[in-house]
Amino acid sequence: MAETTERVCFLLQLKRDRIDDYLAAHEHVWPEMLDALRRTGWRNYSLFVRPEDGLVVGYFETDDYEAATNAMADTDVNDRWQATMAEYFDNRPDHAMDRLTHYFHLP
Repeated sequence: MAETTERVCFLLQLKRDRIDDYLAAHEHVWPEMLDALRRTGWRNYSLFVRPEDGLVVGYFETDDYEAATNAMADTDVNDRWQATMAEYFDNRPDHAMDRLTHYFHLP
């Protein structure tokens, strides 16, 4: 049986002077944002940061990347969350995700 889970890894770049503020903002992610992510098919979602330069690495799993990202983009809570995150980035983060190519997995 073919595997249907897509493993998605992406990069974002924080403004260097806003790294600590960005991390603090993620200490209390809105419950409705977490619910929307789950409801639209985002699973096992993690964010990592390289504090010295603000490189963010994101990872999540989903059955359908396009469907999950499109469904999330259609939520009101995503628009509100992205508006609050915009000050930490040069571009709106959900539009600036630099998706990496997945080429190996050890189950």
